Amino acid sequence: MPSCSSPTFGGNERRMSSNRSDLPKQNQSLSLGTLPFIFRAIRPIEWVKNVFVLAPLFFSGQGKDFDNLFAVGTVFLGFCCVSSAIYLFNDINDRELDRFHPRKRKRPIASGELSVRLAATVATILASTGLLFVAFQPLVLVLLLAYGLINVFYSLWLKHIVIVDIFCVAAGFVLRVFAGGAAIGVSPSSWLILATLLLSLFLALAKRRHEILISEPSLSAYRPVLEQYNLKLVDELISVVTPVTLITYVLYTLDPSTTSRFNTKQLYLTSVFVVFGIFRYLYLIHRMQLGGAPVELLTKDMPLLVAIICWIASFFLIVYIT
Repeated sequence: MPSCSSPTFGGNERRMSSNRSDLPKQNQSLSLGTLPFIFRAIRPIEWVKNVFVLAPLFFSGQGKDFDNLFAVGTVFLGFCCVSSAIYLFNDINDRELDRFHPRKRKRPIASGELSVRLAATVATILASTGLLFVAFQPLVLVLLLAYGLINVFYSLWLKHIVIVDIFCVAAGFVLRVFAGGAAIGVSPSSWLILATLLLSLFLALAKRRHEILISEPSLSAYRPVLEQYNLKLVDELISVVTPVTLITYVLYTLDPSTTSRFNTKQLYLTSVFVVFGIFRYLYLIHRMQLGGAPVELLTKDMPLLVAIICWIASFFLIVYIT
């Protein structure tokens, strides 16, 4: 059992080394030399999450309208900028603790490759740019501000409260859907909101499960909320959320309002890809012990990626072609 005076992730020597490595970077300025560090810090791969703003457009059957595509595109860009600003804010806030984490200590701010001052400057520029993208869409602007505030409170406080933490993550996805709907003047259906909430809870729980599996005694100090979870609790929560998510989607495809809106009763056929995708994800988190990086899993696991592509293609074919 490790003693309190010898942290697992590197000890005092590593901490002093990390602090020293940060000092020469304090006078950094925006330049070609710092762009690679900034690019890594803003995590563009995570922008995949912002495709949820396209959901109301896709599910409303208006995906061919250029004006709507442009409106939703600006919302997508706005969320990309603001979400990246939040990642920078979170990394600045957690930089001291991140230096003791086996993976996060390699992030540009924690490692000292990117100075706090420059990171804060870039975050301010990104946040301002993101808000400018939606400045002429008042409701979207309010929703984007709400998204930003929730994430700031999450970084500072809410991520340390059990259960509340995963609902904050889910709220971010739901706000994306509402913003996408507001951009084209469409109110997202209750089915779409429920499906988004449940799917995001499923992904957040899978991530918590992975964090518990790889956690070490010293990680509890880094992430106190992990002490409030255990594998049994998370598995039970996943077992509740999973069937409800699947049932919600199937009921959506069979709902009379859905079939009348799209003038088809064939949408239930797309359920097979949703079921396969969920089953594949369960396999990956339970048998392969993955789930810590949902975006990476969704974009790099070939069977899962094929299921997503087939679902999109089948939905598009049924709604927009036939």
